Amino acid sequence: MALRHLNLLRPVLCRFLPSVVRTPLVTSSRVPSLPQASCPALLPNYVRHYATKKSKAKAKGQTAKVNINAALVEDIISLEEVKEDMAAVLTSLKEDFSRNLSIRTSPGALDHITVTTKDGKFPLNQLGQISMKSPQLLVVNMTGFPEAMAAVTRALQDSSMGLNPEVEGTIIRVPVPKVTREHRENLVKLAKQFSNKAKDSLRKVRTNAVTRVKKSKEGISEDTIHLIEKQIQQMADGYVADIDKQLATKTKELLG
Repeated sequence: MALRHLNLLRPVLCRFLPSVVRTPLVTSSRVPSLPQASCPALLPNYVRHYATKKSKAKAKGQTAKVNINAALVEDIISLEEVKEDMAAVLTSLKEDFSRNLSIRTSPGALDHITVTTKDGKFPLNQLGQISMKSPQLLVVNMTGFPEAMAAVTRALQDSSMGLNPEVEGTIIRVPVPKVTREHRENLVKLAKQFSNKAKDSLRKVRTNAVTRVKKSKEGISEDTIHLIEKQIQQMADGYVADIDKQLATKTKELLG
């Protein structure tokens, strides 16, 4: 009798049930099912969107950035001083690039060379007067400190500029190498050396800062220590990116 009443309600159920009932996860064998041929398939199609490998990798590579108020942790460490030390590394790299990796010849191209004498270390421009006779020739007048002639000559030879100085009395002639493709590539190698040196200096700044933070653990929560360390690492990563940008720009300039 129950089945007869169910058959009478079938037309109504076919119109009404698909809009409010979803297919059950488990079908009970005790409940008779309606013949599928009697009711059209009106249930909506459900589509599940799966994350692609690219989106997963992007999400994995993203880390939450830290932005600590420096004033709140100044009793632990001065983040401003750490930033200044890191900025000084970048500034030093720019100066090295400017002094040592210029294709154009100028009297200032030799200013950075340090000369070691028995009285100490001195910049070359403090011991001799540097002038440019031609785009391919620089001259160092050592009349003021003739006793430093040998030391200056050695410093020029040992520089990373590929110089071969010629001594004439108290005058040192310094022929400037022609700008060949090989010379440009050597300058690029030198630029990479300067960049790696800057990154080493940056790591030292970061390590020293983290060490100071860890020494201040007494009375400070582990979460706070972790956040400060993360902030320092984040700052270092930013300056590493700046160093890479400087290297890329200089490499493009040198290779032409």
